[in-house]
Amino acid sequence: MRTDALLAAGFVLMWSSGFVGAVLGTEDASAFTLLMWRFLVVVLLLGAWWLTRWRRLSARDIGWHAVIGLLSQGVFLFGVVYSAELGVPAGIAALVAALQPIAAAALSGPLLGERTALTQWVGLVLGLAGVALVVGDDLAAPGAAPAAAYALPFLSMAGLVAGTFVERKATPLPLADSMLVQCVTSAVVFTALAAATGQAVVPAQGQFWVAVIWVVVFSTFGGYGFYWLNVRRGSVNRASVLLYLTPPTTMLLAYLMFGEGVTLRGLAGLAVCVAGVLLALRSPREMSAPREMMAACSSTTSSAPPPGSRPLAPARRRSPNWPGS
Repeated sequence: MRTDALLAAGFVLMWSSGFVGAVLGTEDASAFTLLMWRFLVVVLLLGAWWLTRWRRLSARDIGWHAVIGLLSQGVFLFGVVYSAELGVPAGIAALVAALQPIAAAALSGPLLGERTALTQWVGLVLGLAGVALVVGDDLAAPGAAPAAAYALPFLSMAGLVAGTFVERKATPLPLADSMLVQCVTSAVVFTALAAATGQAVVPAQGQFWVAVIWVVVFSTFGGYGFYWLNVRRGSVNRASVLLYLTPPTTMLLAYLMFGEGVTLRGLAGLAVCVAGVLLALRSPREMSAPREMMAACSSTTSSAPPPGSRPLAPARRRSPNWPGS
């Protein structure tokens, strides 16, 4: 239980820290430039570590985890970044992102056999209401984005949901190996986007590299690493519910790092989010156990394998409701 709490706290804090890196990085460069160099540096570090171990990866494993990276990083971050650049208010994007726990709960039953209890549904609704309170000021602000741009936050949310479900069906790899394949995929995607839009040049300001280091360490190794650890140790539902805590945590980080204002409505939203998450996590455990536990039980009862097993914006300060890392 203590390990679960530490993993949950690490995920919420690290995922929310993406806003800080986004603010630092987009002061002097575009979001695509930041994303390109973020993943190139991650690939360099993970690749150097992987070469010291030289573990062979099958083409099947590479294919599965490339798809996961394309969905959970490429599609997710593209939707967040491009919707922001087109003028979609960050509050709307954050509220759409907060639909993920509900979407995951609705799909995890038929796809994974994870039961969602009535009390969990109450917690999910409370969490969504809390996020709406936190981002209330942004929801009231008029947006200048074209109508089609408002589909991008939904695309972003769907990408992370789909990537998470694909990961549950794919052959499990050590986390470092799976992240290497996923980040190589993301590096290719965002390098192509940055080059195609003329945004691949590194800015001269040193603050840009501070931002790159920030998003590499805290957003990628921290945020995405803790996300997959929570998914693998628990369930899709449990990991998704924790996303409700990221907008209020981002609000507090924005206050501490940049002096952004904190309103009473935002604090009320924080309290409602915490109540919703606690209610959902105190509910009866889902019917499906983590894959590691299922594999252990299977090995003691049968020799047959279990079936089916195996934080961006233009160069300006953003609202504290950045919907992803």
